[in-house]
Amino acid sequence: MRTTAVVVEELVRESPLLEEGLAAGILNLSALARRMRPQVEGAVGRGVSDAAVMMALKRLAPRIAAHDRSIVKLLRQMRDLTVRSSLVEFTFRSSPTLLERHRNLLLSIAKERDAFLTYTQGVFEATLIASARLAGRIETAFGSEQLVSRLDDLSAIVIPLPPKSVRTPGVHYTLLKQLALAGLNVVEVVSTYGELTIVLAKDDVDRAFSILKRFLWP
Repeated sequence: MRTTAVVVEELVRESPLLEEGLAAGILNLSALARRMRPQVEGAVGRGVSDAAVMMALKRLAPRIAAHDRSIVKLLRQMRDLTVRSSLVEFTFRSSPTLLERHRNLLLSIAKERDAFLTYTQGVFEATLIASARLAGRIETAFGSEQLVSRLDDLSAIVIPLPPKSVRTPGVHYTLLKQLALAGLNVVEVVSTYGELTIVLAKDDVDRAFSILKRFLWP
């Protein structure tokens, strides 16, 4: 049988706003317990008091706060952020010839210095994000493919991530949340083992860079 504490934690984990408010200690736990009690009772299959729900919330809060602090501590191990400007994004419909087109593109830019290029193959689409100066070569290499979308005037913030971030829940969310709270739109997110690349409109990148810098190194 599921316990009150387990159900309360599940309900809190389902809501990022509740998690953040609980960790920050800014929620009225008594009112929250009264609101959550019917859901908790339905899940555990018996009557539960407001006091029991509130006690579960009080015990959960320090654990969430400690996890949030551990993420910030991990992220502050990063060296710096890098901005790449003048980018373009192409999205093509998936086809049997896409990988060969990509191979030909890589061969054509093999000697390009400091060129930016990412390629993401999805189930139904493939997206390339590249330095704008490569746009002509991409159009040539993928000319016979079905173009879904082209976005110009993009920039990217490249964030080097510590190795532990791969096994730490909430790392990407913590960074992207800062931009969402500031009302900044993220066009695309691309990641590798040790990097997170956030693609934005060029008009937003300076503000996004400042927000992330202040968050990471206050």
